[in-house]
Amino acid sequence: MLTSIPGSSPEQDQRQQFIAQLIQSLEQEGFRKLILSKYRGADTDLVRIVVRQVVLRDQPQLCFVYTYKTRDITKNLPLPEGIASITGLLGSDFKSANLFTQGEVLQLSFSKRGKAMLHRGKSTPNAVPSRAHNREKQRYLDLDRAFLVELGITNGQHQLIPAMSRKWKQINKFIELFQRAFDSAGLKKKESVHVLDFGSGKGYLTFAIHDFLHNSLKMNCQVTGVELRQDMVQLCSNAATKLHIDGLQFHLGDVRSYTPAAVDVMIALHACDTATDYAIHMGIRANAAIIMCAPCCHKQIRPQMHKPVVLQPLLQYGVHLGQEAEMVTDTLRALLLEANGYDTQVLEFISLEHTSKNKMILAVKRNHPGKQQQLLTQISAIKQFYGIKEQQLETLLLAENIGSEQ
Repeated sequence: MLTSIPGSSPEQDQRQQFIAQLIQSLEQEGFRKLILSKYRGADTDLVRIVVRQVVLRDQPQLCFVYTYKTRDITKNLPLPEGIASITGLLGSDFKSANLFTQGEVLQLSFSKRGKAMLHRGKSTPNAVPSRAHNREKQRYLDLDRAFLVELGITNGQHQLIPAMSRKWKQINKFIELFQRAFDSAGLKKKESVHVLDFGSGKGYLTFAIHDFLHNSLKMNCQVTGVELRQDMVQLCSNAATKLHIDGLQFHLGDVRSYTPAAVDVMIALHACDTATDYAIHMGIRANAAIIMCAPCCHKQIRPQMHKPVVLQPLLQYGVHLGQEAEMVTDTLRALLLEANGYDTQVLEFISLEHTSKNKMILAVKRNHPGKQQQLLTQISAIKQFYGIKEQQLETLLLAENIGSEQ
């Protein structure tokens, strides 16, 4: 039988109520998960901790998943030790906690002065998650795929190579995002789907998207990887030939000059600086239904930006100016996509091995008119506010419009 830890002062009452509710949910098998957030500790890379209950060697334990900026670490603790650890973290390293139980959500937050505030809310009762430690996660691809062995993600027994676990996670996250966009774009009605992947590198995502379309969705597809490095093109071409994969090919080429015959999906996840703008422009010009970009190295805008008076205290620090330049650059790209007929999201992705950036621009062609003039006015206002003279995507689109008018 687990027991609650008595409070030491009236200010601790709501904190102790939260801990008591946690213990009760574990005893009555109503515990679903606990999320500790708003980390204020010494480790600058730690973001949050997610706690779930598991069973190891027939003994209930709490599984702590420490989410860092670039990795996850899992620790399993017996229930009493786990509760003691949570108790020590509440209000010290973490200033917010959300407890999910059957039918209820409890949120515990702490003010700057350390005052605990407890809020309760109802949640839809769901089945209690499986306590099995190795429960199967949702995957969009199977580990038994032959291309995973060929690319060094799994071994000959189709077991994930530990050093490739992050890459495997990235591939599945990418396919998850792609599937959502694919469904909303209405591409399932097409007889064949054409996908173009700029900067395909070792082909992990290129092979994966072909496999997903061909084997999971049972669709005819033509997937092309375009890469600047001849050795990578040869490596991927050899793998596709060896595995007898139809509808998958790799070409040596540059996003600035490559001209595809047809494009339904344009992907550019390694495009540095203005190469992202050239890729987006190509996608817009080809009337692609889906455009997926993970930009990096935002170099064009930063030298142009002046510091508006109200933001000078913020932007006097170089790291903040760099982050602001990235945000402005990708906002202009998203607005330009919106102005050219796309519903656009800017969301978090899993950082690539080439860059620590974890942002993705995801655009899906829409079937309804947008507010183009309003969007162009917003773009102009942003440029004027920061003193920006030129943004590459806008320049390319203007040149295209001029050319079409002549």
